[in-house]
Amino acid sequence: MTLLTSTPPSAGRRRGLLVYLVLAYAGMWAAMAPLLADGYQRADAREEVGGLEQLCIGAAMFAPALAALFVVRFVERGRGDDVDGGGGGGVRDALALHWPRPRTRAVRACLLPLGVLGGLTAAVLAVGALAGSYPFAGFGALDAGAVVAWAVRGVIGMALSLPLFFGEELGWQGFLFPRLVRLGGGAEAGTATLVRAYLLTGTAFALWHLPPLLMGGQYPGRPWYVAVPAFVVSCVLVLPVFTWLRLRSGSVVPAVLAHTFASSMSVSTVKEFADPDAELDPLTMGLGGWPGWIVLGAFVAFLAFTGRLRPSRYGRG
Repeated sequence: MTLLTSTPPSAGRRRGLLVYLVLAYAGMWAAMAPLLADGYQRADAREEVGGLEQLCIGAAMFAPALAALFVVRFVERGRGDDVDGGGGGGVRDALALHWPRPRTRAVRACLLPLGVLGGLTAAVLAVGALAGSYPFAGFGALDAGAVVAWAVRGVIGMALSLPLFFGEELGWQGFLFPRLVRLGGGAEAGTATLVRAYLLTGTAFALWHLPPLLMGGQYPGRPWYVAVPAFVVSCVLVLPVFTWLRLRSGSVVPAVLAHTFASSMSVSTVKEFADPDAELDPLTMGLGGWPGWIVLGAFVAFLAFTGRLRPSRYGRG
């Protein structure tokens, strides 16, 4: 306790950020070690993930949350480090782990991520289809019953996977981004500080995925020197969307829902509405491909120009 109180706040926060990143990255590499040792490679975007792969991925996804909890409990020890600099008591407040505020609008705040990410996904597929990079099967090929069944399975899958995405977003949105902003002045931080916080969080989030990227996880069949930069671009562009949802609600929950949709339903949508005989290349379709970069870039530009990415717009979260 003496060390904490005698250490300048900025130095203490930097130490906490460093410890967090070391633990989060170490957790990812440790969880992926069995697959790396086995030489696992995913070569096709339609390829289903096996049991061992699912187990390793699930374990890795808890690493950011566990790292954040460790830092809050043993490094920060209750020092207020929320986005607006007001401070808060307990681990839940430190990581924004509560229902969106005000509570009367909690349901709407939780439905918004699904609508926003669903709309963005539809726009991305439209851009890809018009450009000829997405092999849309055509409305005539769609079977209403099959689409409904797919949607039901998707919703159930999202519900079951929510704990895993809490494991990620408690680290990235609950811990890392707010503290990078706080390090630069809190809610009233200047534009350069905010841009740096967005870029650093997005890049850290992307590079944390390096082991699965090396195994073809996000871009099957693509070499690492293509997959890694492409995923950095994707994460830097999608992260402000998650952050906007987190800021406007004062809670990490909408960001978790958005991430869950982006990583499950959005990916599944690409497969569901594509020509079943066509080859799927995530680099040319979906949120992680160049059509996604165009749509996400436009949406993030809108959020930025309307001031929605500034913590000060929302006051105390």
